[in-house]
Amino acid sequence: MKKWFVFAGMILLFFNGFIGDVLGGDIFRLGIIGTTTSHVPAFVKILNDPNVAEPCNGFKVVAAYPGGMPDNAGSWNRFKQYADELEKQGISLHNTIESMLPNVDGVLLESVDGRPHLEQAKPIINAGKPLFIDKPMAASLGDVLTIFRLAQEKKVPVFSASSLRFASGFQKARKGESLAGNVIGCDVWSPCSLNDKHPDLFWYGIHGVEILFTLMGTGCESVMRIQTDGTELVTGIWKDGRIGTFRGLRTGKTGYGAVVFGNKGIADAGSYEGYKPLVEEIARFFKTGQPPVDPQETIEIIAFMEAAEQSKTKGVPVSVAQVIREAENRKDIIVQINILSNKNLTLNKQPINIEELAKTLDNFLAGKTNHQVKVILSSEKGTPIEFVQEVCNHLGKATLANYVYDY
Repeated sequence: MKKWFVFAGMILLFFNGFIGDVLGGDIFRLGIIGTTTSHVPAFVKILNDPNVAEPCNGFKVVAAYPGGMPDNAGSWNRFKQYADELEKQGISLHNTIESMLPNVDGVLLESVDGRPHLEQAKPIINAGKPLFIDKPMAASLGDVLTIFRLAQEKKVPVFSASSLRFASGFQKARKGESLAGNVIGCDVWSPCSLNDKHPDLFWYGIHGVEILFTLMGTGCESVMRIQTDGTELVTGIWKDGRIGTFRGLRTGKTGYGAVVFGNKGIADAGSYEGYKPLVEEIARFFKTGQPPVDPQETIEIIAFMEAAEQSKTKGVPVSVAQVIREAENRKDIIVQINILSNKNLTLNKQPINIEELAKTLDNFLAGKTNHQVKVILSSEKGTPIEFVQEVCNHLGKATLANYVYDY
């Protein structure tokens, strides 16, 4: 039985060191969850190269769980292609995350859709496996807080980052070693395609926002966003009065970059250098158990993007601290939907017509504040995927975006 998942919410903090003892001989065995992104073959090419140098030597991707979200073409249309590529390289494919875990020593959670990350991370954390989560860490701040809380409770190392963070120019500027000197402010840009299953910046703008926080560090107090069809402009004000901006590009020439305003001058901060710098940090993480990014910085990155979403709706600056408090206190309403092989549906074990789904789910939220619906969507064996996708389309008409799939 294959599984696709999504969402919740809660708390934070972290853990101290975890030394990743290598199991099964000289090789640290890695498993991949979610063959839905080009990162998968790119990471495998680096890690499974027998001639790769430090710090990436001593690793091998040996197993994968393909995953895929039926309602998201950016996920569903790619998982089989990349899964087939891995299988041709001798990497074993598993029908469940649970069946994969005994065969690996650490996990790369690569699902391109951030909504399933919390539910996919839970069995990994429970099994005590160190975990890297690719961007975005999740599709809501609540899920990110929950992942960090669960990891701290189990003392399991986990971190998340965009590959842009570790480009040499951005790292040098972060330390005040660029021609600009110490960072007083910066303007950052990156591509920013949108996906209707995520808050806007979570899908691809995360790359640019991660550059912004790499350069500015934590301490952002408020966020203001302006959006047009082709551009995002998000301004953050830091507690020490510094200002950083993110420009998300959808038209014209796109790319990654930043200009830093410093105490010594104004200078370009760097550019994209490929996946290798990130993979090297992942390798160091698995060898030492020490995350290269503080959880608080990752939390603030996600809170910045969630604040930007609220700012777009409200048209005013939004407090980052308030967004975090709301996420910590958010409550979930659990709804179980089962798709039967004869194309009938049940909601919490009661029959329901597909056309009634959106209205019924909206009623669950009526009169409730700071709640969200968490839908657990499962289907019997033999149910046509086309009907599952039709159900997803009806769910999408409700005022919620959180699904858990078990298909």
